[in-house]
Amino acid sequence: MSIKTPFKALALGVSLAGGIVAGGLAQAETTLRVVGNFSGNKLHVDEVERPFFEELNARDDLAVVYNTMDAIGVEAADALRNIRSGAFDVMSVQIGMASRDEPFFEGIDLAGVSPDLDAQREAVDAVREAFDARLQERFNAKLMTLWPFGPQMMFCNGDIDDVGDLSGKKVRVFTPSMSRLVEGLGATPVTLQFSEVYLALQRGVADCGVTAPSAGNNGKWPEVTDTFVPLPLSYSVQGHFMNLDTWNRFDESQQQALTEAFERLEEQMWELAYGVNDDAIACNTGQDSCSRHEAYDMALVEIDPASREQVEAITKEEVLPVWAGTCSRQYESCVKVWNETVGDAAGMTITE
Repeated sequence: MSIKTPFKALALGVSLAGGIVAGGLAQAETTLRVVGNFSGNKLHVDEVERPFFEELNARDDLAVVYNTMDAIGVEAADALRNIRSGAFDVMSVQIGMASRDEPFFEGIDLAGVSPDLDAQREAVDAVREAFDARLQERFNAKLMTLWPFGPQMMFCNGDIDDVGDLSGKKVRVFTPSMSRLVEGLGATPVTLQFSEVYLALQRGVADCGVTAPSAGNNGKWPEVTDTFVPLPLSYSVQGHFMNLDTWNRFDESQQQALTEAFERLEEQMWELAYGVNDDAIACNTGQDSCSRHEAYDMALVEIDPASREQVEAITKEEVLPVWAGTCSRQYESCVKVWNETVGDAAGMTITE
């Protein structure tokens, strides 16, 4: 499966905090208690996120205490409450998993809406301002980054020739809309955190697991699955959120410097999404072009246009209406805002 935008080499030698040097940050030292992503996402954590926060910590006026989510036992689903309460100053948030506390946020990445990464990026950019406004209003937090892990595809066990063969299988999911899409395909959704999936696949608790090709490879899912289904269900959009009280402690020039630094962090994460997942697919399925991931020999399912059309039909008939009903009960303007942002970018409309 081809991802059209070419991968740019990650400029890890360039200081991510360069904008902060320019901005000065001349005030007294401020401590940032940071919760990063799951440590199993090695490329994102070890090559991008951890070095970014180490650069910030090197500043005389910032003291960064960085831990990955799993290292300190933080549940991904609790992220919005943790950032609102001020338990942490900055959090890497898996938006779909945390959306039980605010269904509007899941609208940025509803299963089946965006057919490719370019379309997902248009959707993210379209809703960014409305997302930040709602985040500040409901959770006392400031949006710093929005980016995807990449196309969320299925690692499965058993003979699968097309999406019809998923019927009856137990599929690991992690967002409400993904559950509805999987149900529409005749499968049974099983909600699990990433760290729980390997054993679930090994023991037959789940027949398939949904994640990005690179994340699945890093998590060694091909050791316990044999068939790779390259049909993107969603893109696992993530964000870095900063507690608003923390944000407001910085003056205008500091805020500008931090904004520019986090923009560079976001761009690197997008580059990862575009660049590493094609290679991960090649490595998962034993292709000669494999270079950056561990090589396996999973069978690669050929996805025909009819499968994509089936997913889109389920999205329009089952995913969007249920999400809209849930979201509107908490946020009266939900459908209107979605139609004007993500829906407009995707060419879809939810009828109220």
